[in-house]
Amino acid sequence: MKMTIERKDFRLHSPFVITGYTFLELNAVWVRLEEDGFVGRGEGVGAYYLNDDQAKMLRELEEIRPKVEQGATRKDINDLMTPSGARNALDCAMWDLECKIANASIWDLVGLKPKQLHTVATIGIGSAEKMASRAEELNDFSNLKIKLDDEQPVEKLTAIRLARPDANLVVDVNQGWSFEQLTKFIPALRDLDIKMIEQPLARGKDHELAGFVSPIPLGGDESVLDLSEYQANSKNYQVINIKLDKCGGLTEALQIVEACQKDGKSIMVGNMTGTSLSMAPACVIGQHCDFVDVDGPLLIAKDIPNGLNYLAGGRVEIASAALWG
Repeated sequence: MKMTIERKDFRLHSPFVITGYTFLELNAVWVRLEEDGFVGRGEGVGAYYLNDDQAKMLRELEEIRPKVEQGATRKDINDLMTPSGARNALDCAMWDLECKIANASIWDLVGLKPKQLHTVATIGIGSAEKMASRAEELNDFSNLKIKLDDEQPVEKLTAIRLARPDANLVVDVNQGWSFEQLTKFIPALRDLDIKMIEQPLARGKDHELAGFVSPIPLGGDESVLDLSEYQANSKNYQVINIKLDKCGGLTEALQIVEACQKDGKSIMVGNMTGTSLSMAPACVIGQHCDFVDVDGPLLIAKDIPNGLNYLAGGRVEIASAALWG
């Protein structure tokens, strides 16, 4: 086994603003595994709010490389590495290599018949006018995900709803509200037919939701990083956002799916931005989801060759084997 680690940087087509952070560039790592002439690839982006950046991912991958080249399995690396963007890149490369060696698709390996997904298109934080204008520009997408903080959220959503009365709207607050603000804003959001509110409170404040019956489903993202945090925090949420860069790869993501299904939770698949090489394994999780967010390649100036094909209405075609899986 030969393992190659690459630094990969991609410019976004415009600044992407969320609560407390502005993205200007995608700084990813790629893992390439080669065995007996077969090649598998995976991409890791990491979670900025965990300081899981490109430099950290590169260090972690260099540390595990000797064990991988000596024959460590996918189960081994999931035991040896903590959940991270680095483990995600390696785990997904191992899945891709397994597919290539077996001459089988990822759908054969996981026992699924794939269906076309419908992704949201994400609108970053801006003025009400700019966000409404962006919603109009995205008229090909039937599902929109709106990034919000605590600056005029109702006014912004009202402007977007007027611009796109036809769209399904979900909101992502990225830990930007207090419990008091959540209860204050919810009646208006219900009237605007918002389908879900993602991560309204700060990570660690989940207990404040205990006993609260929300008229709009609440989603856990930053509060539910991996399987252990799912077990600790999921009781406060009706929807769980699974991101491979948080939980450390497709292997653990599938375990979270199983737990969600057992507990009757709705599932969302998300991303930390990324090229189509990040989105392809996320689309495996997307097969189980009520909410799909795999629009990362639409945020970068230029996607990679053999990337996912995004069609009218936000439809996403199944990845080709030349991309992944």
